[in-house]
Amino acid sequence: MDPATITTGRLVLTPLRASDADAMAGVLRDEALHEFTGGAPLGLIELRRRYERLEAGSGDPDECWLNWIVRREADGEPIGTVQATVTRLDGGWTAEIAWIIGVPWQGRGYAGEAATGLVRWLREQGVPVVTANIHPDHHASAGVAARAGLTATADLNDGERVWRTE
Repeated sequence: MDPATITTGRLVLTPLRASDADAMAGVLRDEALHEFTGGAPLGLIELRRRYERLEAGSGDPDECWLNWIVRREADGEPIGTVQATVTRLDGGWTAEIAWIIGVPWQGRGYAGEAATGLVRWLREQGVPVVTANIHPDHHASAGVAARAGLTATADLNDGERVWRTE
């Protein structure tokens, strides 16, 4: 499964390339982005290496790493990323998704729009089950998951609530 360009009303999601690290380093440099996930922003060299690994893929035929840069359609400016780890399970596919929008662009509905576009694309590819793991106190991400058609479950994964398509 290969990522394709995904378009929404205001956004274009383009398959991630290692060369995107230069533009994305500034988008992802705010430490506030790590409030619920831990860690710290990567420097340009580390981000480029990470993107090289992501672009190369998992190497496992039963697991696909799909990553996109979220860009505003109006000016092509990168504002974040979305990702899906798609896994073959019992003859079918499931996907675990995540998203991140840079601090200056938060609160404008971009994350929900990007996640909704991603879930729609995954469904079009024949992926019936989509999940996301969200910190219980991250209300903004819970709203994004709900907008994308996911519902909170009683399941926890490393302390995060599992959200799932029905």
